[in-house]
Amino acid sequence: MRWYGRCLLTVAVVLAAAACSSPAPPAAPPPPPRERVIVQPPLPDPVPSGSGLVLSDFMMLPQSTPNPPPESGDNLDRWARINYLGEIPDGSGRLYVPDLNGKLYTIKDGGSGVYLDVGAQVGPNFWNHEGIGTGFGFVAFHPDFKRNGKFYTVHTEGRDALKTQTPDLPFPKETYNHGVVTEWTASNPAANTFAGTRREVLRIGFVNDIHGILQIGFNPTARPGGEDYGLLYLAVGDGGAAGDAEHSLKTTVPQDKGVPQGKILRIDPTGTNGPRGRYGIPATNPFVGKAGALGEIYASGLRGPYRFSWDPGEDHRMFLGNIGNEEVESIYEVRPGDNYGWSEREGPFVVKLGEGPNSCDIQPVPADDEKNGFTYPVAAYGHNKRPTGWPHCEDSGYAVIAGFVYRGNDIPELQGKFVFGDGVTGRIFYTNVQDMRRDEKLAPIHELALFDGQGRPVTMQGLASNPNVELAGQPKVDLRFGSDARGELYVLAKANGKIWKVTGMRRT
Repeated sequence: MRWYGRCLLTVAVVLAAAACSSPAPPAAPPPPPRERVIVQPPLPDPVPSGSGLVLSDFMMLPQSTPNPPPESGDNLDRWARINYLGEIPDGSGRLYVPDLNGKLYTIKDGGSGVYLDVGAQVGPNFWNHEGIGTGFGFVAFHPDFKRNGKFYTVHTEGRDALKTQTPDLPFPKETYNHGVVTEWTASNPAANTFAGTRREVLRIGFVNDIHGILQIGFNPTARPGGEDYGLLYLAVGDGGAAGDAEHSLKTTVPQDKGVPQGKILRIDPTGTNGPRGRYGIPATNPFVGKAGALGEIYASGLRGPYRFSWDPGEDHRMFLGNIGNEEVESIYEVRPGDNYGWSEREGPFVVKLGEGPNSCDIQPVPADDEKNGFTYPVAAYGHNKRPTGWPHCEDSGYAVIAGFVYRGNDIPELQGKFVFGDGVTGRIFYTNVQDMRRDEKLAPIHELALFDGQGRPVTMQGLASNPNVELAGQPKVDLRFGSDARGELYVLAKANGKIWKVTGMRRT
């Protein structure tokens, strides 16, 4: 039998078997669309968790002051304006802490030292004596720092810099200060103090002294050769350009993709296809090549995006805390192309800025809100209990400070919990990361009690008090968080410049 005869016979047998077999079952109908959960104000208060963190004394950093020194006030009258703790990614075990007043400290074996004085290097244009976040705001070490010696800082500049320097990206109004990202290259990455070179990477103008470049950072879960490896994320606030009666540019800035304010940016700091050839724009950014949009933008619609981090477990999701204006403090899961809605949305609500006698007007979103394309929080809490003396709305005495999903080994009870807090009151919360899902109901928030290293109940306001700083009647703790390479957690307070390590949990 020729080959084509065998093929025909085979086809006939197959067809006959198919004819005799049972018919295939019909395809299952698609699941009905999930009904959107419309959240009603006010949001519920965090509930007591029934457990608490043990905070053991770790370090107190030297006192520092802005230049020129401020008059007594809650925002700048701090012992030291420390705002983060991380670990240099070179295996040395050195921790690092930036102080907004200018110095970068390293900590090793119970001692600390100044690695770099950013303020002194910048010179007279260094601007750290006005606003909440001006000065040396943040530092991010390149994941390959051990080999290339590169790390990046962000600081603010004023004075002559406003006359002699031009921001790299557009802004529709005269600027009040500049946020500057700088690349530093250490000649010896293992040295205890910096020596090497620096170059400017990116300069952004802001209309006010609040909500500037609030964090920069590399994705620590990205691996060499991966799409996200070595790309620098920038959490850029709205600069006070929305929601501030004095400086407001109405509601356009965070929603305008032609400007960087109110956005998460992602750049390649070693690339050259950005403005002036000083950084690169990754081709995989969501708005590359889209008319009227900056290719640097990764996500938009933010007011005060204060702190982001990646979950080192599960699927390495990125989480971000966004400080609210009217009534809501929000935690988001970040994905490329997201729009978080500010200043048309605050958290899961419609916001009407400046309307009504108290400018506190939040409303449920409409039933057909999906057409607007906004992304809503995975967790949020409201301004339900204001500290004594704080106004009814707008700056209501709340500021969410995002932390980390705990994946360390020392505290099994914390596994899989996203730990965060409120910067003003010093309250510390957690949500279970498996509950933090987009387009579903908000994750329940649990408040953690606090204990000192001897197991005694304490509060952050008590721990952060310092008789050497005039804080009488001022409730602001200025709470911040940190994490080392092992995933263990730390708590910081600007109020007295202290750092505590989270060393355990206990029942209340």
